[in-house]
Amino acid sequence: METIRSLENIGFDSLAASFSEAFNDYDVQISKQELQIMLKRRGFVPELSFGAFDGERLVSFTFNGIGDFNGHKTAYDTGTGTIKEYRGKGLATKIFEYSIPFLKDAGVSYYLLEVLKHNSKAISVYQKLGFKVSREFNFFVSKMDEINLRSSELQSNCHLRTVSLDYQNQMRSFWDFQPAWQNSFDSVTRSLTDFKLLGVFEGQSLVGYCIFEPNTGDITQIAVDKNFRRQGIASTLLAEVAKENRHQNIKLINAEIGCDLIRQFAESKGILLRGQQFEMIRKL
Repeated sequence: METIRSLENIGFDSLAASFSEAFNDYDVQISKQELQIMLKRRGFVPELSFGAFDGERLVSFTFNGIGDFNGHKTAYDTGTGTIKEYRGKGLATKIFEYSIPFLKDAGVSYYLLEVLKHNSKAISVYQKLGFKVSREFNFFVSKMDEINLRSSELQSNCHLRTVSLDYQNQMRSFWDFQPAWQNSFDSVTRSLTDFKLLGVFEGQSLVGYCIFEPNTGDITQIAVDKNFRRQGIASTLLAEVAKENRHQNIKLINAEIGCDLIRQFAESKGILLRGQQFEMIRKL
């Protein structure tokens, strides 16, 4: 009989082992280092995360991130998984229902998650739990050697340099959509030393920027001032990302489906559409 309890006193090695076992039959695998980076970036809080245990073995789990989303204290599903031989028992649902009183006591008012659009079984479960689709996302992934890195020359009065989050307000003004949880400024700030921030300036004015994670190849944010688009700024930023990337892939995860510019840019560079996700949210 499985029992459910907090992951507060479970060491990272045990969490990583259970995560690896739960996802060992999935197409995409992530390393122990990538998991550690992911949990930190997404705001993982062990004492507000829960798992089902068979004895001392963690057989099903939900890693919850906690943070602000649209002005509300929100829990975010950073990773839910069940070891293969324990599937079909509804453990993920039981873990979620068990967690609600603890999350409410911690002042959390919403729960946010993302799910692959083709995962109809999971979507049905989430809908029965009261989740509603809030947005739809594309994700693009390609190997480094498949990417078109040709870039235009920047205009003579423009230059590329590293930048800091002191420019957040200008960066926000370039957006066509609000970044997903894992791409937000809050997520970047949690793991700031893992990121590289690049800006293109016209004189002293920021006109384009990119935030990326060299260890994972993840382009977290890339945007250009609407008055400076189609001038090679995004291409220049991507070429610089490629120089500093330490991963075999380049990834653009969770771009809103309605943003044609991101889709067109990714496809023009050979960063291919690999799938789509729903963002789903529920008030607790």
